[in-house]
Amino acid sequence: MEGSKKFFLALAIFLGMMNTGSAQSSTTLVPAVFTFGDSTMDVGNNDFLDSDFKANFLPYGRDFMNHTPTGRFCNGKLPADFTVETLGFTTYPLPYLSPQATGKNLLIGAGFASAGSGYSDQTTKLYHAISLSQQLKYFKEYQSKLVQLVGRRKANSIIKGGLYVLGTGTGDFVQNYYINHKLRKLYSVNAFSDLLARELSKFIKGLHSLGARRIGITSLPPLGCLPANIRVFGHGRKTCVTRLNEDAKTFNRKLNQTVVALARELPNLMTAVFDIYQPILDLATAPSKQGFVEAKRGCCKTGSSVKTSVLCIPKSTSTCSNATSYVFWDSVHPSEAANKFIAESLAIAGIYLIS
Repeated sequence: MEGSKKFFLALAIFLGMMNTGSAQSSTTLVPAVFTFGDSTMDVGNNDFLDSDFKANFLPYGRDFMNHTPTGRFCNGKLPADFTVETLGFTTYPLPYLSPQATGKNLLIGAGFASAGSGYSDQTTKLYHAISLSQQLKYFKEYQSKLVQLVGRRKANSIIKGGLYVLGTGTGDFVQNYYINHKLRKLYSVNAFSDLLARELSKFIKGLHSLGARRIGITSLPPLGCLPANIRVFGHGRKTCVTRLNEDAKTFNRKLNQTVVALARELPNLMTAVFDIYQPILDLATAPSKQGFVEAKRGCCKTGSSVKTSVLCIPKSTSTCSNATSYVFWDSVHPSEAANKFIAESLAIAGIYLIS
């Protein structure tokens, strides 16, 4: 697999860095990992919210540790989990709202992402998620706890040396723009993408002002290849919806332009765009090349309402027996096997952030 080749090349560089002493510590390449965004990054915060978007029930988590749902929108690990492992961590940062996210558990970072969140506050409000601005407030609160735990000097070292990953934007289109006639009438795809890019810029500036220096931002996936969108916008065809993929490309171009501008504007900022568009497109259009069988529908059976059509039906008996054959777990989120492929594909881009 091409992704595996990239992964092992990146891993060799990682190990070389560790051997030359350029890592942040003797066991990990960075002192901590912090995640922000939506359900692609949420490791369980929505379990503690009054939200319709939760993954705290089976079959979610059935292939994770102890076969228990954790709030991750997957049968197992997210791409960020694989990244955490590759960086040398033996445990995963906890969701910030978890009661267990206290004391020494905070030393390796925390997850602030919330399913249903987006760049647009309007998207977030629709689904009672944690907005990006509130995620920043929680991060500032986290910093105060960290200072109390290890002192300001050590806390500053963790904050400055940590890796930050932001992943969101899919919901802004799928769960807001595409189903909101008034919004589509008010904004073209290009104008809406501009609006989202401005929100991205605002968030990165806020994160930088709080001490973050190594920030990775994921692109949009090929929106037209998500099973939920094929079902709704495919007009009966079982192929990716080209128009929606073009929308994702439009936003991704603006995302890249924004990231380049921020890197020039903000001192000591190291940024990388994690392009998930291409690896997911590869899986969706030619799954057999990577050992997958099904890419047009998810492993689990999903609901019928607008809010539940992307999620697995709780304790469904219709869930596939072998999720490794499926690119998607539900009708939007990739399976653990696909997430592993995605994480491997992104490894090269991540090297810059830890060098």
